[in-house]
Amino acid sequence: MISTDKLTLAFGGRVLFENVDAKFTPGNCYGLIGANGAGKSTFLRCLSGAQEPTSGNVIVPAGMRISTLRQDHFAYDEVPALQAVVMGHVRLHQLMVEKDAIYEKPDFSDADGLRAAELEAEFGDLGGWDADANAAQLLAALGIGADRHARLVKELSESEKVRVLLAQALFGDPDILLLDEPTNHLDVDSILWLEEFLFNLKNTVIVGSHDRHSLDRVCTHIADVDYQKVKLYSGNYTFWYETSQLALRQRQDDNRKKEDQIKELKTFIARFSANASKSRQATSRRSQLDKITLDDIRPSSRKYPYIVFKPQKELGKDVLRVEHLSKTVDGQLLFKDLRFSLGRGERIAVVGDDRAVSALLSILAGEDKPDTGEVHFGRSVELGYFPKDSASYFNTSLNLVDWLRQYSKIPDENFVRGFLGRMLFSGDEAKKSANVLSGGEKVRCMFSRMMLQDPNFLILDGPTNHLDLESITALNNGLLKYEGSMIFASHDVQFVDSLATRVLELAPNQYFDLGMTYSQYLADDARKARAVRRA
Repeated sequence: MISTDKLTLAFGGRVLFENVDAKFTPGNCYGLIGANGAGKSTFLRCLSGAQEPTSGNVIVPAGMRISTLRQDHFAYDEVPALQAVVMGHVRLHQLMVEKDAIYEKPDFSDADGLRAAELEAEFGDLGGWDADANAAQLLAALGIGADRHARLVKELSESEKVRVLLAQALFGDPDILLLDEPTNHLDVDSILWLEEFLFNLKNTVIVGSHDRHSLDRVCTHIADVDYQKVKLYSGNYTFWYETSQLALRQRQDDNRKKEDQIKELKTFIARFSANASKSRQATSRRSQLDKITLDDIRPSSRKYPYIVFKPQKELGKDVLRVEHLSKTVDGQLLFKDLRFSLGRGERIAVVGDDRAVSALLSILAGEDKPDTGEVHFGRSVELGYFPKDSASYFNTSLNLVDWLRQYSKIPDENFVRGFLGRMLFSGDEAKKSANVLSGGEKVRCMFSRMMLQDPNFLILDGPTNHLDLESITALNNGLLKYEGSMIFASHDVQFVDSLATRVLELAPNQYFDLGMTYSQYLADDARKARAVRRA
């Protein structure tokens, strides 16, 4: 268990959270949510002890071990991957180092023997004899094979480093587990494995995440950071979202009824207060009026962008045909002899190696060329493309109004501002320089650009990357209403599952064009077998 007592944190006069009293109990998983900048990561740092609060306390019972997902990807560069995982249990690793040092002493004494025996006993009690095997099992489950366990962390890819740090956090059955965005850089099989792991964990887990599928799958409670408070709610993310929206609508309906009643009473009082025969009734109505108070509806500080793609031209019968497409990059074969077609209203999710997926989508968008093969679009197709890396679009000092004006057929500033406003750039925000935007702001600007184009065919490569929950929800809802065709890739399980009508799986020497939903694809035994063989 971990709890807070009047926990407060402020930076330079800005209060992130104030007087937070919360108790997180064993056997529960708490999804930590809140708008970008609300203080989710900082709250987790306070709980872990990495951040000193301005006032108040974090209370952890004696003997409880806290484990966190570290964000420094270079901290263990000179350490073998397997050892880095074991180092997640600080006390266990200390015992290993100390007893190894004693055994290596050339002048081993009786006192050394007694000390070594004490260390061995504690080492065994902490599960030390199974430590390497358990660490190896965690790494393998997260897609890091045995051939890479002895490699230094610096020799691993960025994605693999993240997985090592995640395995480190999970290692040794911690009493309190604090995870900040644990699904970042994970493939779908690793995400599903992590969800199962957390679902079966009986200790206290607090997870800050933008992954709605994971929040729904593992969370028993939601911890909402809003208005400088942290409030706990029972249920998973979807239950919290739907009930919070329902409660807000009910409060708004109640207030509308009260407003109507107030208006009616005021009208009666105005008509009859000067009438002697009605004065008593008017006085009674005035008394009723004094008792009616409108609830102070304080809307959430969350802001949802407005993302809607409205094709101006209807798609014809022929949309997309791909014939014998092949691509090799830096000597690596990404896909070979790829053939498929996509019809009106279809939505294909492309899965497989990220490099291959991005290469295919880039070729379809006309940004790259295949080694062999051809891409044929129907005459009615008007493309909208969202690349995984949009940095090149923002290498300019233009403000956002002028930046977006480049892509608009109507140069009027108010017209352009309207599209920026939909994506939460209003007032002075629309005058920001394009080259200082955050990752999430760049993504929202790219959606503004695409909405100006009115495309009837979308190519989307990782559109949920860098977005907060509110923007992901808005994008997902907007695409569900989209009437055009689409081919896309994403690691957001719920996003893909809600949109895909087909799945196209890429591999170097073969591909699988599967007429099934994403849920069916994930559960497919043949897919699982292919994933195991590739690993």
